[in-house]
Amino acid sequence: MGAKPRKRTTADAPVRHGHHHVYVIRLDGAVVSHKSFRDANPQHHLLKACVYVGMTGLTPEERFRQHKRGYKSGKYVQQYGERLLPHLYDRYNPMTYREAVLREKRLTAHLRSLGFGVWQN
Repeated sequence: MGAKPRKRTTADAPVRHGHHHVYVIRLDGAVVSHKSFRDANPQHHLLKACVYVGMTGLTPEERFRQHKRGYKSGKYVQQYGERLLPHLYDRYNPMTYREAVLREKRLTAHLRSLGFGVWQN
């Protein structure tokens, strides 16, 4: 008879290093009225959401509040930002700065490949 499989514990979970995060903010669909947004998203499927992808050394929630107050806000986030979409980024966080830089680019490309309209600074 074989050995019983050991139950996973929190000690078995991968260790996450760093305090940087990627985040995704849903944008109001009216953002497509801007030519620069449309030009950046020629493959945007009109039934897919418009989003902003960013990275931060803060929590995504705090960074979203900063965007809405206008502090270092992305071009369209202050005006059109509606809410965070954690189901699109939670599994990646936290990470090192270097990992966040790469993940932000990869996440942007992935969402665009799925037909999302994506803005990224």
